[in-house]
Amino acid sequence: MPFILRTPSNRRAPLRARSLFAALIFASGAAHAQETSYTLDAALQAATDRSSAMGAAQASVRASANAAVRAGQLPDPMLKAGIDNLPVNGGQRFTIGQDFMTMRRIGIEQEWVSADKRRLSSAWANDVVDRERAGYLMQLANTRQQTAQAWLNAVYAKQALALQQDLLRHMEHELEATQASYRGAKATAADVVQAQAMLAQTQDQQLKAQQTFQTALIGLSRWTATSVVDVSGDPPAPQSYVASLPPDELRDVQPVLMAASRDIAVADADTAVANSNRSPNWTWEVSYQQRGGQYSNMVSVGVSIPLPINRKNRQDRDAAEKAELGTRARLMYEDAQRQVEADIRTQSAMLASGRERIAHLTDFLVPAADRRVQLAAAAYRAGTGSLADAFAARRALLDVQLQVLDLRREVSQTWAQLEYQVVPPSMSVSQ
Repeated sequence: MPFILRTPSNRRAPLRARSLFAALIFASGAAHAQETSYTLDAALQAATDRSSAMGAAQASVRASANAAVRAGQLPDPMLKAGIDNLPVNGGQRFTIGQDFMTMRRIGIEQEWVSADKRRLSSAWANDVVDRERAGYLMQLANTRQQTAQAWLNAVYAKQALALQQDLLRHMEHELEATQASYRGAKATAADVVQAQAMLAQTQDQQLKAQQTFQTALIGLSRWTATSVVDVSGDPPAPQSYVASLPPDELRDVQPVLMAASRDIAVADADTAVANSNRSPNWTWEVSYQQRGGQYSNMVSVGVSIPLPINRKNRQDRDAAEKAELGTRARLMYEDAQRQVEADIRTQSAMLASGRERIAHLTDFLVPAADRRVQLAAAAYRAGTGSLADAFAARRALLDVQLQVLDLRREVSQTWAQLEYQVVPPSMSVSQ
């Protein structure tokens, strides 16, 4: 008789429950794996890897590259076939091969574009590719800049939440101490009520800070394209090398200037193409005509030459239009250069001023607020000060800390605008 191991029915439910619990734990872990804590570098990498806008810009580059290959080719030849001189009346009407003038014809026609014209068209198309690449780098810089700003918002919101949580814990301890003092007849009922009110206010501020932090994480998720549950790492020092770049180097790493310079190249190439079109393209044709058996067959060769009889108002106008567009591109580049340089100077000045203000507040205002807390607490313990004064001093210290934190956030945002408006040469080459 075979031996069969059976599980008692009263033990199956706990086993199923444990299996279900394990499955839920596994599913929760798998879901949590999609939610990540990001450092600044990790957020930047995720944003550039998953940006749909950058993918669209890459598609535009590929499209223009395909067009560049096409630009240097000859037009497709045309196959021409027909019947010439077909009789339509008389005894030979609608017959082929009886009248000596009736011919069946087949031939090839080719528009001939000179090698110089094709070279100029290829150069124009390649300049368009370079312009699309500059547009891609603009999108890359914008993605990095927006991601850095979103990450900094989240980091400083997290620090503000930590300050609120510290104050909340302190207020909870203060309420417990006040209630104990009240039971020992060392505090009044009004002190207890005031401590409860301050705790409720602090709890509300903590909830507000929590919401701000969650909103900042959602803002960062928009760029990383995945759920962000936390951020880690310290904000970088607000020091940027961009302000020290000479104009020649800045032009090679600043996508706005790169795109503007590519616009000039495209306009110049387009002008060269328009000038070459002053000379029309010739069209060559070779055809073979077959007549009736008693007549000889024939070969025809021909050429079609456009006659630019109104060149002054057609080809010359087109070339003049393209030349003016080149002038426009140069003026737009000068304007973009002035704007970029002005923005860099402004942001650099704001960084320098922000660093000075942070140092001043950290060295003078924060220690003074901390000293006020110590004095108010000592006075309350000695019976010469009120609990309201102690709470007010504690709240004032938090306000000062939040003021410094908000200033640091503003300075960091300015730093991100300055630092990430350029694309490092190594990244632009790899991209």
